[in-house]
Amino acid sequence: MNRLAHLNGIKAFEAAARHLSFVAAAEELNVTPAAVGQQVRQLEDWLGVKLFIRATSGQARLTLTEEAKLAYPEIYQGFNLIMNGLSKLKSPNFDDKLTVSVSPSIGAKWLLPRIADFQIRFPDYDLCISTNIAPLDYAKEAVDVGIRYGSGEWDGHDSLFLMDEMVFPVCSPEFAEKYNLAAGRESELGDVPFLFDVSLSKSKLYPTWNEWFVHKSITVPDCIQGLKINSSSEVIDAAIRGEGLALGRSVLVERDMEAGKLVCPFNIEEVSHRSNFCYYVVWASGVVVPEKVEDFKLWLQAQVN
Repeated sequence: MNRLAHLNGIKAFEAAARHLSFVAAAEELNVTPAAVGQQVRQLEDWLGVKLFIRATSGQARLTLTEEAKLAYPEIYQGFNLIMNGLSKLKSPNFDDKLTVSVSPSIGAKWLLPRIADFQIRFPDYDLCISTNIAPLDYAKEAVDVGIRYGSGEWDGHDSLFLMDEMVFPVCSPEFAEKYNLAAGRESELGDVPFLFDVSLSKSKLYPTWNEWFVHKSITVPDCIQGLKINSSSEVIDAAIRGEGLALGRSVLVERDMEAGKLVCPFNIEEVSHRSNFCYYVVWASGVVVPEKVEDFKLWLQAQVN
């Protein structure tokens, strides 16, 4: 039982090690940074081991010692197991906050227009939508569930197929008229300004204009040029404003096409191909999946069926 006397210190160490910051740990634990530092020092005194290297300058002011690096993964997993055990108890004090991670594009163009239905069906959940294009460690970042666009395989995460999508050119109706874009003229794009989505430019499987030209056996225009944007949703918005021809992803452009803001200026069946990537529901692997995540997974599946 003497070990449990240092539980607050262990919590302070785990949070500070995860954030590499006493300030961020203090915000999470709802105490002061000084209290976190004191709890960590008391734990260090009890263990007789230094846990952090504290620097007075530079970007990395708090780093783990080699001993702490060895111990941290099991301590981190231990707190996860405790939280999973608490979720099974269905305590009325258990946190019903549901944190969902999505990219800004799928959040703005697909999830948020539908999310009111989830809130009506599950009013007891405290829903938080976190938008981030970078891959996250859901367990480390306290994310319950998310939607990812890719091949379906991410280290440390389980996934469930949600939906695939088609890829085809889109633009505003006015843009199509201005450049005389119509069925049968998809190979005559030499003077047309393009919009390029470079949000995942390092991925060889992400939909690109070059890939589309290859799929349709069309020679790439010699002078292909245009605006490069590192946001899929901003590319769509630029197309709506008439700034260029965009490579539309059906899931993201569906609503804007229904509203008449975007059109495929060609025969959509002839110029479409299925994307190499699909959308998946994703959650941290190796943990007990709580009921709130199962509810969200089932709700998402209902949205695409």
